[in-house]
Amino acid sequence: MTFTPAITLSDVSKIYSNGTVALKDLNLTVGEGQLVSLLGPSGCGKSTVLRMIAGLGKMTSGSIYWGNGHDQRKLAFVFQEAALMPWATVQENVYLPLKLAGITKRAAASSVAEAIELVDLQGSERCYPRELSGGMKMRVSIARALVTHPEVLLMDEPFGALDEMTRSRLNSDLLDLWNRMHWTIAFVTHNIYEAVYLSNRVVVMAARPGRVIADVVIEAPYPRTEEFRTSPLYNEYCRQISMALSHAASPQAPSLTPSEESADLFDSVA
Repeated sequence: MTFTPAITLSDVSKIYSNGTVALKDLNLTVGEGQLVSLLGPSGCGKSTVLRMIAGLGKMTSGSIYWGNGHDQRKLAFVFQEAALMPWATVQENVYLPLKLAGITKRAAASSVAEAIELVDLQGSERCYPRELSGGMKMRVSIARALVTHPEVLLMDEPFGALDEMTRSRLNSDLLDLWNRMHWTIAFVTHNIYEAVYLSNRVVVMAARPGRVIADVVIEAPYPRTEEFRTSPLYNEYCRQISMALSHAASPQAPSLTPSEESADLFDSVA
């Protein structure tokens, strides 16, 4: 398969006004149609990366390129908190981005219904957030992002506050949607097991300053099932990334090259 860049961050740095260096000379490319997870300790700048890709924060230096040019792609952002309007129904919450874009409720009806169906919430359209479980609220949040028909989906720990059973189910649902819709996804998580299960690649970042220290390709076919979660290959990837995270906690941790990462993994499997 030919690798086509969708998003490229080149020598990106972010220094806050108080002198805190959030990111320093960060380089990262997310391929067209890839699902790439960003993993690292708190304070390593994972969320900052997503915000800059979305245009919600400014770089101190560096560049972000879209595809082979400079034009930003159509994107949507899913945050850790569902942040639903408590006085609005599921249908009204999903409609919100289109309402803000000036699209009438009648013109948006089919897109809203499609987004609700994609996240399997048919029948809950008239429910209010107080009537929904945590997992259902996050489905509404995802539907609200999907209603704009994005090409790029940025997800900042969307399942972090959920119990493990709900998280596992939504992981599988997200993979099903991704396989059908072919989005490019940048996914922030603290969970190694989630990252390995979902991703084409797991990018490990170190903090102070934030930078990429490992970029591990997960060479496992899709669709991924519970069988993959219990396989030796899955466990070995989790072990390798756990080691990279331990490495990330070391002061001035150097980057590992892709060849070093691959050699470490397959020597261990052998």
